[in-house]
Amino acid sequence: MIRLPVDTASGERLDAYLARHLPDISRSQAAALITAGHVRLNGTVPRKSEKVSPGDVIEVDVPEPVASTVEPEDIPLVIVYQDKDLAVIEKPAGLVVHPAPGHARGTLVNALLHHVRDLSGIGGVMRPGIVQRLDKDTSGLLLIAKHDKAHRALSAALKKREIRRAYIAAAWGHLREDHVTVDAPIGRSPTDRKRMAVVPTGRHAVTHFQRLERWPAADLIRATLETGRTHQIRVHLLSIGHPVVGDPLYAPHGERGISGPAQQWARMFAKRINRQFLHAAELEFDHPRTKERMSFVSPLPPDLAGAVDWARASLSGGGRRGPGSR
Repeated sequence: MIRLPVDTASGERLDAYLARHLPDISRSQAAALITAGHVRLNGTVPRKSEKVSPGDVIEVDVPEPVASTVEPEDIPLVIVYQDKDLAVIEKPAGLVVHPAPGHARGTLVNALLHHVRDLSGIGGVMRPGIVQRLDKDTSGLLLIAKHDKAHRALSAALKKREIRRAYIAAAWGHLREDHVTVDAPIGRSPTDRKRMAVVPTGRHAVTHFQRLERWPAADLIRATLETGRTHQIRVHLLSIGHPVVGDPLYAPHGERGISGPAQQWARMFAKRINRQFLHAAELEFDHPRTKERMSFVSPLPPDLAGAVDWARASLSGGGRRGPGSR
């Protein structure tokens, strides 16, 4: 039970006042507590929109986080770093992040509930807070919050573009320049609800692309996000005519669009890729509690690294490395 006298906030809504004075509670959570009857204003049950005045006394009975309905599962998971506030993990390709219809088990959240035992609750539930999204078939670094305060701070930092994220991708064809920025709004495709697209009514989206290596029919690219829209890298590369290699949604059999002397190379390269060539390779952010700058780098997993090795070995057949070659 928390007792909170009101001093100088005359006329402020009750839910807003609670969110401002209780550091571990958001405004939506404060509203939920009021609606559920866990808040008293001067001894009576208030409305969430009720105004507070100096001299009022607020009592809040904050319930313990409830157990998640998602079952922990012993799914192999690489934890790169963790402390009492957050964790950074390596998400393997093929692993769905959240339980959903058709994926009630075998998700990243199931794995985290098994491997991370000191969760203190997100939104009143004992579960991890996924700060940024990764598609099922995208591998790489993922940031996890262990409690509400960390989740709100990291989510706010992501919204303010204070979290730096960079990806490694392979894309069909060749960028027109070694550095290309795509600034184009992304929204739901008007013709296919499973796909996103560059549409005038979409949300603002900016991606910076740097060619690392140039191969006979594809480029190895570093993609840096300014915004975090669904499928952003995949959609932006598609919009400039260079879809991600192995992307089953936006470029199934993309190698078939390659003609001329590089056609055979493209077909051989495609056979070495059994999923979309997209890896979350770099993650940098300020720790929500210590404010220390945290930086993590993830090498390409074996499936993608093997394809890169093959592509590099083929350079004598007409490819060349770009300015950022590794």
